[in-house]
Amino acid sequence: MNQFNLSKLLFLMMMITGTMITFMSSSWPATWIGLEINLLSFIPIIYHKSNILTYEAAMKYFLIQTLASSLFLISSILMTLINYSLIYFLISITMIIKLGGAPFHMWFPSVMEGLSWNNCLLLMTLQKMAPLLILSYIPNNNCINMTIMMSIIVGTIGGMNQTSTRKIMAYSSINHLGWMFMTIKMSQNLWKLYFSIYTILITSIILMMKNLSMNHINQMSLHPYSPMIKYYLMMNLLSLGGLPPFLGFLPKWITIEMAMNQSLIIMICVMVWLSLITLYYYIQLSISSFMLNSSHLKWYMFTNMPSYNFMMITTTITSLLMLPIYSIMAF
Repeated sequence: MNQFNLSKLLFLMMMITGTMITFMSSSWPATWIGLEINLLSFIPIIYHKSNILTYEAAMKYFLIQTLASSLFLISSILMTLINYSLIYFLISITMIIKLGGAPFHMWFPSVMEGLSWNNCLLLMTLQKMAPLLILSYIPNNNCINMTIMMSIIVGTIGGMNQTSTRKIMAYSSINHLGWMFMTIKMSQNLWKLYFSIYTILITSIILMMKNLSMNHINQMSLHPYSPMIKYYLMMNLLSLGGLPPFLGFLPKWITIEMAMNQSLIIMICVMVWLSLITLYYYIQLSISSFMLNSSHLKWYMFTNMPSYNFMMITTTITSLLMLPIYSIMAF
């Protein structure tokens, strides 16, 4: 049985503090300090001495983030000596490395594979807030144009042949990073809306996968739990994929409309087309439980079924209630 760990709670508070320092800082060195506090606090959280995979994941994460932080610090020091456009380009590269966006995405799926579900949730949500905010501050960010399509393509193709749910969620996160980069390019407030809805949906999905101990896509057919929880999972996955009329379609709808107004027609059409492909591996996570008979093993008969999670139910109901909102906005 897992015991309450006070030290990890302390490191979690320090990690949140580092993120807040980055938010409130008015200079690049102070921003770097906040990022370093965040990094050094996250390493002890993800490390667990009884699991060698967490050690490997912690080392990979530390090396990649240290490389990015070093490049960011050098860029801050050379800001008064080199052209600002070059400095902003280097800072954008460092933030994309920290986020795990393409073409610097190679470390992200392997680190996700070695983490627990709680730490995966932190890596996909809280750890992305500060780098995304820094990217939104950079004016005329030409570097972000390159990584928009690359992140969406890598996230789409990379998740198609995966059987590990952690890697599928990792490539899904890379795909959504491409959409977030697109929103940063167009509006300061739109990426915050997109990130907020993404955080709500991914939190609900991660909590469900944790309760079901769902590490591979074929495990959904092995659980004797109520079919309702499987419907919840399917609805939230479809919402995460941006399928109307679910909640996840709202930020993508606004992004598409703003991109059309800015004459980015070809780019947004390709993004929408690739989003249809991502729905393929989202459906893979839940379709086996509906198309195949669940295997009810005898030793499951007297086990306690997990209670429904409040976040899961709330997110699903909210997604379903978005249909009348879409109707009102359309008219």
